[in-house]
Amino acid sequence: MILGKCPCCDDGSIEIRDKEVSGKKVKLYACSNAHWSTEDGEVFEPTTESTCSFRIWQNSLAKYGKWFTYREIRELLENESIEVELLSKKYGKKIYYKKTIVINKEYGVSILWD
Repeated sequence: MILGKCPCCDDGSIEIRDKEVSGKKVKLYACSNAHWSTEDGEVFEPTTESTCSFRIWQNSLAKYGKWFTYREIRELLENESIEVELLSKKYGKKIYYKKTIVINKEYGVSILWD
């Protein structure tokens, strides 16, 4: 399934890939021109055939209680930013707050912290 055009290269598309990291299944939203290899199942590196290395891990914001959906990735690729609800468990309380997420060519996504 193609989710949109790659923001880093001219001819790539963002596609969904199933990966397993530390025994857990997770989606990798990666450019069709990116090819990844791993030796230990935790660190994924681009291969020599890769002409682009753009990717967004589904769980890249898991420490904030956020896992990306297909719809959110599509919207992010179209608009280059989206607003999402994040979770903080500060002082034993659950606090929900909204932040803007933007595309980051090196890390996939970044949170704008006002």
